[in-house]
Amino acid sequence: MSGELCSVRPLFGGAISTFFPQRFQDVSNIRQVSDHQEVFVDPSRDESLIFELLDFKTEVGDIGSASWFLNDLAREQDAEGFLLIEQSEVIEAPGLSFRNIPAIGTTAIGEMAISKGRQGREAQNLVRVYVANLRLKGIDTDVLVTAYEPILINPLSESVDAVGSGLVVPASQSGIMPMCDVIK
Repeated sequence: MSGELCSVRPLFGGAISTFFPQRFQDVSNIRQVSDHQEVFVDPSRDESLIFELLDFKTEVGDIGSASWFLNDLAREQDAEGFLLIEQSEVIEAPGLSFRNIPAIGTTAIGEMAISKGRQGREAQNLVRVYVANLRLKGIDTDVLVTAYEPILINPLSESVDAVGSGLVVPASQSGIMPMCDVIK
């Protein structure tokens, strides 16, 4: 673990909060963000952390729900070379139950090639994507936490200006908390 400064961060007007490194900046200070999202970025590493409140997906089973959302993200972002690396079992979250209806969570990790914004396939970066899905059945909500960690920056990507092209120096070698720990 790094000696990086972390702090409690309020989300959704303070309705909930979480704890992560201060190097992540609130995107809503820069541009409009949807009401159902909270987005944070570390522009020096081209990393992002997104919290979303979604209507509960009744058609998605609890087992593998994070993997389902990860696959959905890959489709939405027109990703190439999607690879599911790991997925967790269902984890109960008793502290989040509502009216005795249990909340559960699953996680998944994948890699994919995606473009920034409106850039085309020729500018795709290779990224590792971490997804955690908290299923709050008592309030019909799926909470999705997504963390993007670049592995390889394409020389044609708009990210080159901030982080350069080529292989990204791992966070642990830079003295900061790796995304695998940030998402925890």
